[in-house]
Order: sequence, then structure tokens, then C-alpha cells
Amino acid sequence: MYARLVPSITPFEEAAMNSKSVAVRAIAVVAAFAGAGYPLLWRRRCLTWGASHAEAGRAMPGDELLPGAPLVSTRAITVDAPPSAVWPWLVQMGPGRGGAYTYDWVENLLGLDMHSANEILPEFQDLKVGDVIPLGTRGPRMRIEVLESDHTLVLRSEDGFWIWAFGLYPQDGATRLVSRNRIATPDPSLASRAFSCYVMEPGSLVMERKMLLTLKERAESTA
Repeated sequence: MYARLVPSITPFEEAAMNSKSVAVRAIAVVAAFAGAGYPLLWRRRCLTWGASHAEAGRAMPGDELLPGAPLVSTRAITVDAPPSAVWPWLVQMGPGRGGAYTYDWVENLLGLDMHSANEILPEFQDLKVGDVIPLGTRGPRMRIEVLESDHTLVLRSEDGFWIWAFGLYPQDGATRLVSRNRIATPDPSLASRAFSCYVMEPGSLVMERKMLLTLKERAESTA
């Protein structure tokens, strides 16, 4: 019988393996802590980025279209320009129009064909109640429900599960641009709720923050 030869492990290799094991455990602990702490410590900040307590609690047009929505986010930014300078950039939003002013490459990975405009497009300034803006070929179709020039724009998905409202509030020569999303889901399962909480909510903050910052930059540049 021949003895099986087992490759020996050098002290250096053993130390490296132990270090990797410690690193993996540390990452797992951090991820678990972040996951457990998000609902209590960071979720409100995620859902109300830039908005004051009063703005987050204030009623906005469109709230009545989906009362009791399980997910509501209110995010805001100050634009150093009057509402009339913000409005043209807002009403031309959408695929095949002025884009979404966020990370186009992310939107286009989802097949939305977004190309954020850096100028006001006159051909997309005649938006009116009842118009429908499709978000890609497979995405939701958003219908204009409320439109008050220089003040309010409210969109509702045709399935009724998503309300997206924009409010423009004058403030000492500037504008508070407030974006509110009200979302319901037809799938109440635990997995669906977890995906929404831990993936969609932080992801929406990244995209919407970029959108608000770009709208601010665009409006201030043309004010």
C-alpha cells in the first residue's frame, strides 16, 4: 500500500487563509448589522432625503389617488431659481423626451432609452392632463393626472400602483422642488417586501438624488 501524499500548507498560506476567513466573517457581520439597522436607523433618511419634517408630512396633490400606500418617499432640494425656471425642465422629462436627468446608463440597462437633455426642448413643453408617457417598452405607462403650470405635476401608472408627484414651492426667490412617490405592490409576500425595502428603496435614493441635483443645475443655469 502506498501512503497518500497530502500537500503541506506553509505557515504563510495558513495565515492567508485565516485572514480571508476573518474578513469574510467581518463582512457578514457588517452586512447583518446594516440589514438589521436600516429600518430603524437609516430608512427614514433614505425616504426623506433633503426634505424637512414639515415637507415630508405635508399633503400634496396626488396623495388622494393612492391613500394608505405602504411605501411613501418625499425628497426635496432647493433650486436657486423661480418655479418658472424649473418647470420647463420638469415637463419635458421622459424617455424619448428630455430624459430623467439621472444616470442614463443605469436607465438604459433597463431598456428605458433615456438621454438626459441639457437644453429646454420646445417640442415637449405642451404636456397636458391625460397624456401618457411610457417608461420603456416593458415598463409602466404613466398618465398625467394633475398639471398646474409652475406648481404641480402628478403622474399615475395605469395599473394604479404608483403615484409620482412633483411640487414647486416658491421660497424667498428660490424654489423648493419636492418629489413624492407613493407605491403599492400587488405582491405582499415577505420576499417582495424585503426586496423593496433593502434594494429598491436605497436604489431609488441614488437615482432620485441625482435627478434632483441635475434639475437644480439645469434650472439655475438658465434662470
